[in-house]
Amino acid sequence: MTLSAVICMAGWLAIFSSMGSLLLDAGRFFTGYGIGIFSYVVPIYIAEIAPKNLRGALTTLNQLMIVTGSSISFLLGTVVSWRTLALTGLIPCFLLLVGLLFIPESPRWLAKVGREAEFEYSLRKLRGSKANVFAEADEIHETILTLQSLPKARLLDLFDAKYIKAVIIAVGLMVCQQSGGINGIGFYASETFQTAGLSSGKAGTIAYALIQIPVTMLGVVLMDKSGRRPLLMVSSFGTFLGCFLAGTSFFFKSQAVFLDWVPLLAVSGVLMFIASFSIGMGAVPWLIMSEIFPLHIKGAAGSVAVLVNWFGAWAVSYSFNFLINWSPAGTFWLFSGFSLLTIIFVVKVVPETKGKSLEEIQVLINK
Repeated sequence: MTLSAVICMAGWLAIFSSMGSLLLDAGRFFTGYGIGIFSYVVPIYIAEIAPKNLRGALTTLNQLMIVTGSSISFLLGTVVSWRTLALTGLIPCFLLLVGLLFIPESPRWLAKVGREAEFEYSLRKLRGSKANVFAEADEIHETILTLQSLPKARLLDLFDAKYIKAVIIAVGLMVCQQSGGINGIGFYASETFQTAGLSSGKAGTIAYALIQIPVTMLGVVLMDKSGRRPLLMVSSFGTFLGCFLAGTSFFFKSQAVFLDWVPLLAVSGVLMFIASFSIGMGAVPWLIMSEIFPLHIKGAAGSVAVLVNWFGAWAVSYSFNFLINWSPAGTFWLFSGFSLLTIIFVVKVVPETKGKSLEEIQVLINK
């Protein structure tokens, strides 16, 4: 995480000082590379240090911080230049570097590499000096011993029968998350509102930014109460309904009927989409990815899942403008169809991990 923060800082400085496309592209590459590492390492770290009854909420808290930062960026972008906005990216990187001085290393990782004294210190620091950590320590040691008897994982090992189900779950959820259209809809929110007939997309963009925070906070509260699967299904149904409403609004506009309703339907649909996405599909795929892989294949398997996610983000972002030019209604209806497929995937494939230790989740998946 320290390395990623430094890489991001270099990227933001490159963007801020760029006078041409070369330095701008280099800055975007460095920030993208650093954030890509963060998107994998942070949920894994939280899952490894958190008690099982708080793991969902704490991992979702990471998503809350992401959408809070995203919303602040949206709002700042309406009043400052892009150079100033790039410079503000240095602030969270600096705060992270300072914060990393005060947090312990993952106990599970320390146990894996044989640093026993540091393992016990880290676990006690996380659970409290008076907490009884012996049962948890024994469970972690037992899992580590089992993993150490296995050969070092290679990329091809992910297709082994012991791991393929976890890989399918993680990669499938990443595909579902991106195929719903979140990055295209988010990046082009202002243009979407203007296409629907609003005189300016700024008000809609501000509403889009503000709605994410309270809904994600609700997701934090519900994560360890309602469970992962119900949140995924409710979230996916909401994104389906939001995209369907937005698509219907553009269909009405193309047919020149109910024109007074078009802006309201479009804005309502997009805001329903982002609210529904924020309560489940935004955080839960990352949470489940951090929970389901055995420790010795987390690096390889997690890297594949993250690569699929960011490739999907690029594909949706790149194609969205072309799709909108082809058919605004068809684009949103296409995304709504993917949301329905997500519900089916969750019902058929994704297990419930609420309230289970990482070791118990492995037993559940391998049944």
